[in-house]
Amino acid sequence: MSFTAVFAASADEWTKRSIYQIVTDRFALGNDSSPSCDTSEKKYCGGNWQGIISKLDYIQSMGFDAIWISPVVENIDGAMSGDKAYHGYWTQNINSLNANFGLADDLISLSSALHDRGMYLMVDIVVNHLVANPTSDSQPQTFDYSLLQPFGGADCFHSECFISDYNNQTNVEQCWLGYSGLPLLDLDTENSTTVNIMYNWIKNLVSDYGIDGLRVDTVKHVRKDFWPEFASSAGVYTVGEVLTGEVGYAAPYTEGLDSILDYPTYFAVQKAFINGVSGDMATIAEIVTEAQKQYNHGAFYVGSFVENHDNPRIQSTVSDQSIVKNVITWPFINDGIPILYYGQEQGYHGGNDPANREALWLSGFDENKPLLAQIKNLNAARKQAISYNPSFLNNPVTFIPQPSASSTLAISKPPLLALLTNGGSSSTESWSIPSSAGLYNANETLVDVLTCDTVITGSDGSLSVTTSQGLPKVLMPAKSLSATGSLCSTEAERSSGANRIDHQ
Repeated sequence: MSFTAVFAASADEWTKRSIYQIVTDRFALGNDSSPSCDTSEKKYCGGNWQGIISKLDYIQSMGFDAIWISPVVENIDGAMSGDKAYHGYWTQNINSLNANFGLADDLISLSSALHDRGMYLMVDIVVNHLVANPTSDSQPQTFDYSLLQPFGGADCFHSECFISDYNNQTNVEQCWLGYSGLPLLDLDTENSTTVNIMYNWIKNLVSDYGIDGLRVDTVKHVRKDFWPEFASSAGVYTVGEVLTGEVGYAAPYTEGLDSILDYPTYFAVQKAFINGVSGDMATIAEIVTEAQKQYNHGAFYVGSFVENHDNPRIQSTVSDQSIVKNVITWPFINDGIPILYYGQEQGYHGGNDPANREALWLSGFDENKPLLAQIKNLNAARKQAISYNPSFLNNPVTFIPQPSASSTLAISKPPLLALLTNGGSSSTESWSIPSSAGLYNANETLVDVLTCDTVITGSDGSLSVTTSQGLPKVLMPAKSLSATGSLCSTEAERSSGANRIDHQ
């Protein structure tokens, strides 16, 4: 087995990135075939690491410079309650790889291919539990612990009890996820032997396969003081899944890991947009402001998302494409690190798991989809903002109050100004940015990077904007754009030409 260098990417380095999340089994096959894949069957469909390598051009062309892939370790062979472990979350041996996804050299090749392009590799991991089929129907159940490597004994796991009270943190941490038909055996992370195994394992996994960051599953089900040394052993950016809508509950986990997937904001965004005009956009501002205050490092290190493998896709409940375009804009214009779930760019609309884990190869990797074009522009705008404003990644977003607070949102993160609405395609919405906001000069040209349309500020630097068909706007000063770049370069050239004339 050959080895690949690891970028050992820090949280600060990850803030410059945008992440494309992949369910490995459902993304692409190395032989470029396109087999049928019925999500309801919950079985392996054939996607693998070589398939991802073959489609890196597709990912990079959208502007993504990091990927997050499914867990890579060996999972239970066969079925659990009739389902296969195609998703990678049913670990059986942490020291072996999932042969369904490829060989060790294939994973190393993926890491190397990414690094050759200046891209990062994030790998999903599960610490909380391993999985085995019960060997009896008795209660408590019995298991062949020799299959669960390198642990091999019942003393490395908490005694069987299924979580029954999510208001009791001990119950959440020391009882098991799942149920008798699908038991997830809970690792005893109070046991020093188990702890040392996990700390050494993650250090080796990162170094052996050139991993640059980790997404950590089911973080709230492990004691909080386990995480700091685990993250230190990993030596790379760690972002944890803490499934909650409460900022106060989530915040302490940003002390042990670099940060978390920002579920509290996700839920606020979902409620605001999925409910259309009956949703309250102001709630987004309230939750984000709370997160900025309570999370360690504010919201700069969080993973910002609106879809993933555990939650229904936007278009499973929303057909109005104007609302969809507003929702997809959100991760790219706030403080967090943008994450796009594979298939969003193709307009996939699967509902709850497993329907939201469609095979992307069935789309033909069509690069002419309107959402794909929007995502490409959003990635380009964020990168241009980082380049133009050295403080972009360190200055928190602010919200400019609007008269229609329930249906419009104005988000300022200079040089970006995002104007979002949940009004839908039949609506006409307006935003007002007062001169007191101090964002613009008099008669300044701003460019909507999603359309390249321009607007001019007033003589006092104020701004009034109206959108038809409920579409989002992401405005940048024309002077902040590059005349030689791919993002509205004609408008940037006009601006630079006008500036030259003004200064003659």
